[in-house]
Amino acid sequence: MKNQENLDRNFRSSYYEKCQINSVEEKKSLNKLLEDDIRNVNKLKQFCMNYTVPNIHRHYLWALVMGILPLHKASTDYIRDQRREVYEDLIRAVTVLQCADQKEKELVMHTMWLLESNRLDGNASVNLQADDIHFIEIVRTLLQIFTDDVDTYWIAKGFYKYTRELKKECTKLKEQTQMLLRREDQALFIHLEKLGLFEPSCTLLDNWYITCFAGVICETVLVKIWDKVCGGSRKIVVFLFIELIKAIKSPILQQNSLDEVKRLIETVKDLDGVIVNKAIKVLQTNSSEVEYAH
Repeated sequence: MKNQENLDRNFRSSYYEKCQINSVEEKKSLNKLLEDDIRNVNKLKQFCMNYTVPNIHRHYLWALVMGILPLHKASTDYIRDQRREVYEDLIRAVTVLQCADQKEKELVMHTMWLLESNRLDGNASVNLQADDIHFIEIVRTLLQIFTDDVDTYWIAKGFYKYTRELKKECTKLKEQTQMLLRREDQALFIHLEKLGLFEPSCTLLDNWYITCFAGVICETVLVKIWDKVCGGSRKIVVFLFIELIKAIKSPILQQNSLDEVKRLIETVKDLDGVIVNKAIKVLQTNSSEVEYAH
């Protein structure tokens, strides 16, 4: 028994040491990419796809990949100042227009976005369309991740553009979901099909996929999925959904309506990241099937 405990302890020590070394090497690799005079956007996207982006670098790396900040390092400070000035002009404008009074921050940023897009009217908070709700959900998630409101606003706009690509691909992504789920778990597929999840009129999957599960999965874990989206993956949302429902298969099979399924799925949160990590592992295992966008 004692020998077995020693073996287990040695294995864990070796495993943790290996993980730490890999983590250090990944950070060194990323630091080198970020320090280049002209950053290579394809290599930055590749890093997002292959690794979890360190929290300290995430806003900077995403901003480079999204084109918010320039790839030429020498221009970074100038462009960052320009972005901040635009943000401050917008916040002043919505304040003068009394559109920012007693509003949650994500709603203020939504109003700023509408103003910048020349779509602001007197009933912006009343006549919310699906796209508006998607933007607000993205901002709400990013506010839990980033501390700088200027970064949050610009990255929200950049990530929203990525979700428009997902929106265009939703029909194809749902077809892939059916194909993979039928292969992975026939019972789950049959049950969800019977409830109407895959009917053209059902928008439940669309909303989850288009917002990349904002508001569904815990934000501090969800960023790992959003790293992959920034890297160019669209299919990651399919893998996340399948791993999520497989994790709660038994209770899902007991639900009698899609409303019940929705409520159940949106209580999962995945605080420990087990589901998210499984989805990423499946993505990397099926890397040859990954489709790239932007």
